[in-house]
Amino acid sequence: MTAPHQFFLVDDNPHDQLLAMEAFAELCPDCHLTVASDGQQALTLLRAAEVLPDVILLDVNMPRMNGFEVLQALKDDPRLRLIPVVMLSTSAATDDVTTAYTLYASSYLVKAQDFGAFLEQIESFLGYWRRCALTART
Repeated sequence: MTAPHQFFLVDDNPHDQLLAMEAFAELCPDCHLTVASDGQQALTLLRAAEVLPDVILLDVNMPRMNGFEVLQALKDDPRLRLIPVVMLSTSAATDDVTTAYTLYASSYLVKAQDFGAFLEQIESFLGYWRRCALTART
């Protein structure tokens, strides 16, 4: 029996948090989703975690500490640097995408505006990371 997949969402928008929780509950009931509301809280939780997440979903636009600053802090931490980070944003701006990959994000996902399209995004995301996990185990 394999351990449930561990995901970690960092997003300051309560509505987006709720959408993500609903999507994960529907699409991956055996997954565990931890949610942080800002970058500082995320780093505190991750640094104290006994079990690290398989993937971090990180919002770009957050107050106090934006997603790029959190990503930089993750990559500067030897214990956290190898966790894949998927940047989430409503922006498809070339500069944002370039910055994300320059800071070693694993991917960049522009958030869908409606729940149906968001579910499709999460389903594709989960399928991709499950295949990655299976490939890594073989």
